[in-house]
Amino acid sequence: MTKQTEKVVSEYSEEGVDVPYEQISPATLRALIEEFVSREWSELSDSNYPLDEKVEQVLQQLRDKKAKIVYDLTSETCNIVPNEGRFHV
Repeated sequence: MTKQTEKVVSEYSEEGVDVPYEQISPATLRALIEEFVSREWSELSDSNYPLDEKVEQVLQQLRDKKAKIVYDLTSETCNIVPNEGRFHV
């Protein structure tokens, strides 16, 4: 982790550290986003978008700082969460 990471508690009760997406290898970032959109879109029953488009939408939200990646210290997993309640799936 770098100086840019900070301890956070999100509205989703995840206590962890912010992980700047730019510091994650492209392959790992893509896998993380694919897992996230597969889980989130299946819960929303939204199959109108191809996987690549869903991944790009989430990546754009990370770029726009509408979403962030948090490493949960309790579960030792990563998740993508809204940044200040501005996240849209």
